[in-house]
Amino acid sequence: MTTLVKPHLERPVESHRDLVDYLARGARPRPSWGIGAEMEKLVIDAESGEAAPFDRIEALLLRLERLDGWQGVREEGRLIALIGGRSSITLEPGGQLELSGALCPDIHCCNGDFSRHIAQIVAEGTPLGLRFLGLGVQPFTPLEEIDWLPKERYGVMGPYMARTGDLGQAMMKQTAGLQVNLDYADESDCIAKLRLVVALSPLFYALFANSPLRGGVPSGFLSTRGEIWSRTDPDRTGLLPQLFADGAGFSTYVDYALDVPMYFIMRGGRYLSCTGERLTFRRYLQQGFAGETATIGDWDLHLSTLFPEARLRPQIEVRTPDSLPPHLTMAVAALVKGLLYDQEALSACWTIFARQNQEERGDLYRQSWRLGLKTPMGKRTLGEVAVEVLALARAGLRRQGARNGRGLDETIYLDGIEEIAESGVTLAERLLSRWHGSREEKVALLVEHCGFGV
Repeated sequence: MTTLVKPHLERPVESHRDLVDYLARGARPRPSWGIGAEMEKLVIDAESGEAAPFDRIEALLLRLERLDGWQGVREEGRLIALIGGRSSITLEPGGQLELSGALCPDIHCCNGDFSRHIAQIVAEGTPLGLRFLGLGVQPFTPLEEIDWLPKERYGVMGPYMARTGDLGQAMMKQTAGLQVNLDYADESDCIAKLRLVVALSPLFYALFANSPLRGGVPSGFLSTRGEIWSRTDPDRTGLLPQLFADGAGFSTYVDYALDVPMYFIMRGGRYLSCTGERLTFRRYLQQGFAGETATIGDWDLHLSTLFPEARLRPQIEVRTPDSLPPHLTMAVAALVKGLLYDQEALSACWTIFARQNQEERGDLYRQSWRLGLKTPMGKRTLGEVAVEVLALARAGLRRQGARNGRGLDETIYLDGIEEIAESGVTLAERLLSRWHGSREEKVALLVEHCGFGV
């Protein structure tokens, strides 16, 4: 989502302070805070349930391009994205379809964008024999049978991912998630929000677990996507323990990012791969690369290639949840807005997690995508904690008071996920309990469970 104006990207980086200042410039006064939602969906063949090949997904984009308000983006002659006046439609490496919504003042606005998007893709995709699933991992298709999106940057990232973890390419081509983008007032507010989001990551995996299948069979995980991310690239994924140190600030995140190896820089509209050098941004600042020296634009690009559970670039990006069925898609945004945009809710939520040490946080994290809401957290389960956290978010949303045209506030988007928390039974477990029968029956079950426009 491009919600911030990023001027002077061509300016050289002259000091560590320039990198810190880049993050500091992301701060916005509270009355200007917005929320953005990015939703990835799996695109499958309506009959077989297999991942749709790129040529059929491109045909969908071509049909959408003819509608008012969309302008195509092409690379080497292939249509790979659409830009609109308020939002964009992009593709992930395996053809996952993503809506990056506009910066909105409230979740009602986000939901309106999303509803229009779904109506369009269903209307244009149905004649092509396509279906769209809110599911975290491709349910049937093996990795090697999923087309690569013909995009230059993925030609660099793909081979590198094969070297850094055994499931890096699976992350790129088989997974789908939801992201929420949030603002902050200043450095202190930013770090408080980042820290809480990282602490909440296990709860997000457990509460929104919706990817129990891989290769047509149960994977052994409720969020297979969580397991895949954990085996992608230890340099750039996972929790950020340094955020929990006393005195953490923008410099903390900068120092983390400086020591992550770079994928590439861009010059003249082309990507120059840095992956053969294992070149960190810190070393790039010191010695340059291929005759080039670091610019703010290089830093901005590098920040976009880091994948921790909470990312700063410079908006805060919440990245943990699996893709979800349509009636729950706004639940993630409602949960984080209720907690992070209300100081009372934020403070109360932090008290739940503040006493955890690094080892406890890591153990909870690793168990969350296996055990879901049954994951033990001290003397309680993550399901019990989720009920408490959702109550805090509901109260926070009520205090914020954003209402739609029918006079309903944003708490309406929590209703379905509260039922899951109270039952302790995840979406993944509900799908697994019914996973039997023929391929045709399983495809129908997937469409019922998490299909869009049905």
